[in-house]
Amino acid sequence: MAPTLVLIRHAEALHNKTNDPSILDPELSSLGIQQCEALRNELKEKFPKPVDVELIVVSPMRRTLQTASIALDWLISGGVEVEVDADWQEIYDKPCDTGSPLSDLEAEFPAFDFSIVDPVYPNKSSPEGRRYAHNRSAVLARAQTALGKLYGRPEKLIIVVSHSSFMRLAVSGTWFANADYRIFEFSERKSKDEPYRLTEWDSTRSNGGGMGLSSKDQVELGSGNLPPDAGSARLES
Repeated sequence: MAPTLVLIRHAEALHNKTNDPSILDPELSSLGIQQCEALRNELKEKFPKPVDVELIVVSPMRRTLQTASIALDWLISGGVEVEVDADWQEIYDKPCDTGSPLSDLEAEFPAFDFSIVDPVYPNKSSPEGRRYAHNRSAVLARAQTALGKLYGRPEKLIIVVSHSSFMRLAVSGTWFANADYRIFEFSERKSKDEPYRLTEWDSTRSNGGGMGLSSKDQVELGSGNLPPDAGSARLES
C-alpha cells in the first residue's frame, strides 16, 4: 500500500518578504521562523510520536532545510530518517530558486546527509542539469519521478518539505501558503503506465490547508506559467 504524504511548503523566506527574486537561495525571514514554530506546534499535536512519521524528504534549498530543521525538529531528533532530494526543488531558474553548492549546505546544515543528492545540483541550465529545467515537460517529468520514488516506499507516512509552484503546478494542483501543509493519498493506478496522482484528505482540502492559510482554488497540472517544451530542446542541442 502506498504511503500517505504530508506536503509542506517552506515558511516565508527573504525573497517572499521583499519580493526580490535576485537573492540567491534565500534564508527564512524572522516571520518565517515564527511560522515554523506555529507549524511545529500544529504538526506535533497531529503526529505526537516520531513513530507516526517514518520518513522526511526535503528539497536541498536553504528555506526548506531551515523549515525542516525548526518545524520537524522533534521528529528528526527522535530518529526519523531524512532524505534530501533535488527532485523537490523549485521550478524556476531565478537566483531565489537556484540552490547553493552542496559543499556550502553541508557546512551550514551538518545534521543533514547530502550524500545522495544528485551531484549536478544546483545546475539547471546545462545539458547535465536539463531534467531540472524550467519547462513544462521537464517539470512534470520531475514530479512524476519524485512521486514514483515515494509510491514504492515501505513507510506508511512521509513528510515532504518543498515549494509552492512545484507542488501546485506539477504535484498536487493545490495552493500552498508559506508554512502550510496538506495531506494526500496516492490515487489508485490501474496500470503501471498511469501517472502518479494524489487525492487530498477532505480535512485539509476543505480547510484551505492544515493551517487554514491557503487558497482553496485548484489548478490543472502543467498549467500556469510553465514555458513550452522548446526550452528543453534548446538545452539538449
